[in-house]
Amino acid sequence: MILSRTSQYAIQALIFVATQPRGVPVLIRTVAEHLDVPPPYLAKIMQSLSRGKLIHSFRGRQGGVCLCDGGENTDLMQILTLIEGPGLTESCVLGLKVCGDDTACPMHTQWKPIKTKIVKLLNQQTLGKLAAAVQSGKYRLSELPFAALESDGVALGTGPAILTRTPGIRGRRPSSAGVAHAQDASK
Repeated sequence: MILSRTSQYAIQALIFVATQPRGVPVLIRTVAEHLDVPPPYLAKIMQSLSRGKLIHSFRGRQGGVCLCDGGENTDLMQILTLIEGPGLTESCVLGLKVCGDDTACPMHTQWKPIKTKIVKLLNQQTLGKLAAAVQSGKYRLSELPFAALESDGVALGTGPAILTRTPGIRGRRPSSAGVAHAQDASK
């Protein structure tokens, strides 16, 4: 039971949306930019979350997404079950189609207690708790280093919590062309 990239993005996006003012739609493009996620991919994920009644989706110029009423009480296990399907906790860690106490894979007896603890943890973690942790400045959702956040006032509590991204700073390495362009600009 390892989280897929889709599940990771879904959880990150929902935490981000939970940090926004209640009932105010945020553009998917904005969420994607802050989390450094491809916007079309995130749009498909958000569509699934909307169908699952975790978020409201609004079209048009003032459109976007926001959490449904009570969405801050949604736990991570609910999100993962929606994204991955109900068999999430039943799947074999080695990917075998049939794995259980009677027909165990070599990892089954060691993995079962770990999986039980993970499921318990996921059931205890709500979007509200995680959003509050991010807003406190102690935890982050983006790849920005803590020092960059301090310069924006985030770590000091004077700016928005990990919600802004310094232009030009991304979670990936710049290409050699980008480095050359940056060197030309500094001359």
